[in-house]
Amino acid sequence: MRTLLPRSTAPVEDDALSRRRRTIETGALVARSFGMVSTGLAAAGIGAGAAAVASTDMRLVCWVGIVAMGVSNTLSYLGRRRPDSRWYPWVSAAQSVIDTATITAIVALTSRETAEATWPLLAPAIAVAALRHRILGSLLVFAATTLGFALLVPGTRELFYLVVVGFMIAVITGTQASALDRHLRALDETRRALQHQATHDGLTGLPNRAHLAGYADRHAGRALGVLLLDLNGFKQVNDEHGHAAGDRLLHEVGARLTLALGADGLAGRLGGDEFLVLLPDADSAVAARVMVRIHDAIRRPVDIGDGRAVSVGVSAGVALRPVGSGADLDTLTAEADAGMYRDKRGRSVAA
Repeated sequence: MRTLLPRSTAPVEDDALSRRRRTIETGALVARSFGMVSTGLAAAGIGAGAAAVASTDMRLVCWVGIVAMGVSNTLSYLGRRRPDSRWYPWVSAAQSVIDTATITAIVALTSRETAEATWPLLAPAIAVAALRHRILGSLLVFAATTLGFALLVPGTRELFYLVVVGFMIAVITGTQASALDRHLRALDETRRALQHQATHDGLTGLPNRAHLAGYADRHAGRALGVLLLDLNGFKQVNDEHGHAAGDRLLHEVGARLTLALGADGLAGRLGGDEFLVLLPDADSAVAARVMVRIHDAIRRPVDIGDGRAVSVGVSAGVALRPVGSGADLDTLTAEADAGMYRDKRGRSVAA
């Protein structure tokens, strides 16, 4: 009895970069929501912050800031839902622009109208920009907040401290965020490489048993055609030309199978010279057409190097699952296996 295929592969988790982006957006949602509440209370004359919001202009700026923070929170929510979207960098950049403009305006006007030293509140904007956009982002936000504060509060003696502290924060957080980003990207590349190795055949690059099983599970309840292929003459190639030539032959057969199938299904290697083809929504006519293409592709001579070429044939067994059938891949593979051996015996008798 043929070794049964694994039932399925474990689902691939989000990569580290996506998880980091979700964490950033979650933190932004919480921090901004706190900022909206505290700013709203101050603008309404409630709490300790009310003293800093005494003028009509200051209250107007606070209410506009609350609206801006609400827009940023909407963008954060969208970014958290789709951290892998190609639009995420633009959504993140828009948040940085809105947050920087909002906090700079509120801090600068508060400094103009009160004796409070509010410039340290610019530091979080720089740190968040570092998390989002690494060293370049932190330096740009540092420059924007410093310039905005200097223009809105001309002649302030606090500008020197703002420049020194802000630049230190920008460099420290920016370099650390850049290093973390490189580390996470390297981890993701390693994870993807390991995932590929775990689900693909190392010689041909085709999906392996685990990958095929997961693919079949995702098509449960649908019609499915299963073709089990065994190369005729492969042993002779190994015996006469060596295992290197056999490996080259298998690699070429894998490439031809993929090309012959196109978008009709998935081909994988079970081991040795056996291949499995899965055809979603296939009936007998579709399976027959695919088999013709496979036979035509495989029987063409294969260059194995040094000016040598070999030809092999293929024996095949077919199993078909109708829509709604509960037959699993193990059952269909066993059925196709029996058909493949009948085909191989028939060819031996004919020879």
